Amino acid sequence: MLKSLEPRALSVLRIIAGFTFSLHGHQKLLGAFGGLGGQGGTAAFGTQMWLAGVLECVGGLLILLGLFTRPVAILLAGQMAVAYFLAHAPRSFWPILSGGELAALYCFLFLYFSIAGPGSISLDRLIWKKK
Repeated sequence: MLKSLEPRALSVLRIIAGFTFSLHGHQKLLGAFGGLGGQGGTAAFGTQMWLAGVLECVGGLLILLGLFTRPVAILLAGQMAVAYFLAHAPRSFWPILSGGELAALYCFLFLYFSIAGPGSISLDRLIWKKK
């Protein structure tokens, strides 16, 4: 019986991951949730942090909707790998010490979505449903 719930569980995981990931973009671009550094700051236009915010905001919403899930998930997995190795790994090899556990987790979660797809509840499935 639990096996029959797997496609829906995948969709729920994807929706929650997309939603929470997009919040990081809102934080960088709009200063939401305390903004950058908890001071309400935003990323300067055209910087790496601004680009990360755009990818997180737009990519997170696409993942949430299940639209272009596989290619977006690959792009976001790459972004999280870059974020980990540029911002976190130099501080420490261990993610818990470098503050990189979210970047590592999102990276592998998005890799999973790129392989598993969006699940049964998604715009991808609705638009490209086999007839």
